[in-house]
Amino acid sequence: MSCIVEVDPLSLEIRRIVTDSDLDGVTTAAILKRWWVDAEVVFGHPGELRAGLLDDHIDSFTAVCDLPRHPNCGLSIDHHQSNQPSENPEGNTVVVWRPTPSAARIAYDLVRDRVDLSDLSDFMEWVDKLDGGGITRGEYMSDEPSVWLGRVIDVGEGTAMEVMEGLTRGDSVEEILAVPTVAQKLAERKAEREELTRNISERTTVVDRLAISRLEDLGMRSNGYHITAHVGDDCDACMVIHGNVGASFGEEGRYPVSASFYTNSFLHRDGGIFDLTEMATRLDPDGGGHANACGCRIQAMEGGSRVERAVSVSDIEKNIEIWLEMWSNR
Repeated sequence: MSCIVEVDPLSLEIRRIVTDSDLDGVTTAAILKRWWVDAEVVFGHPGELRAGLLDDHIDSFTAVCDLPRHPNCGLSIDHHQSNQPSENPEGNTVVVWRPTPSAARIAYDLVRDRVDLSDLSDFMEWVDKLDGGGITRGEYMSDEPSVWLGRVIDVGEGTAMEVMEGLTRGDSVEEILAVPTVAQKLAERKAEREELTRNISERTTVVDRLAISRLEDLGMRSNGYHITAHVGDDCDACMVIHGNVGASFGEEGRYPVSASFYTNSFLHRDGGIFDLTEMATRLDPDGGGHANACGCRIQAMEGGSRVERAVSVSDIEKNIEIWLEMWSNR
């Protein structure tokens, strides 16, 4: 299914692109920058957008990509299941939603007949695999440059901008990884990866075939691929707790303690055995994503109900307990 307002998206005057800071969001921005060459790019996180921290960057001349639709934006490009619009979305936003493996694939399909994107055709296969859960365990554990590019982008916004600019210019993945600032982050990421693997080993338990990794307050985060590759066929999905207890969006180097849920796509190639968005939206009204990859913030709990106060470590346990009960009824 696709839901597109009957206006050519490329006819819009877009002056700013607000996009997720992962490989998919960065690639989406790079593709759109080849059409709207003067557009400013702002990287954000779904939680930041929902918390209103990106409001000042969004107006009718803004494209919001790979993020929840904002009521004030001129163009919304997304593929997340939880962001699928109604048949008649409200407002004047031009909405392009398709159930593609990546948001970048939507942008690619929109632009490729207007701008030469042939240099990105092979790379797009990796973006689709990584964002859509189509990568094999062997591919993920390999030294494939595109896989490492995705890991480097996670390091920070500055790296995301370097990568986006390189992709916009038409540089190869190898050329981008050789940019001095990116190469430095790559070396750091490879060193950190050993420490992350050690922490995953020490802080992961498997309960009823759900791997639970407690990485909060470590200053590091992991995607589901790393955890499910480590646990192997003993889990059908994983839950990753990351972020900082007591933190809020907008704090330098810190973000609210959150949970991410991922299907073990190495084992379940067709989407998994449980719609994980049910867990992501159970406690957090702003949670969501895909059925096989989604997330939410940990919620403060009192007597089984969500309350407005700072989150504590005990709240993490209460959230996990509720999710495990849901998982047990899968």
